[in-house]
Amino acid sequence: MHKLWLALLLICSLLTFAACGGAISPATSTEASSPIVHMDSTSFVQPSITIHKGQRIILSADTAVPHIIANGSWDNGAPKKLKEPGAPEVNDVQINGNSQGNIGPFTTAGTFQLYCTIHPNMQLTVIVQ
Repeated sequence: MHKLWLALLLICSLLTFAACGGAISPATSTEASSPIVHMDSTSFVQPSITIHKGQRIILSADTAVPHIIANGSWDNGAPKKLKEPGAPEVNDVQINGNSQGNIGPFTTAGTFQLYCTIHPNMQLTVIVQ
């Protein structure tokens, strides 16, 4: 009888450890579908991107040069800080060289401008559908 209880205890313990195993949870659909916008030393590789409501964008600095991203644009070489209605707050987000940063989510349809505050004329248009 003692051996039977010991065997049952061992089986229950093994099942408990197996159930608590290290399963990795999958990325959410928003994370998995976040498009990447690449940045070189002084510009966005693509000047605009179209995304769906609820998505984020990932900004990827592909060089060692840092960037500081904010709502707004460059106007004839002068920075113009402006947060359009419905745009996510992007207030001097620093993306160090060779790293990435998340912007968003963009929850409102429209056209929004982002720019790098330290690189003249470096701006990105985000079109949200």
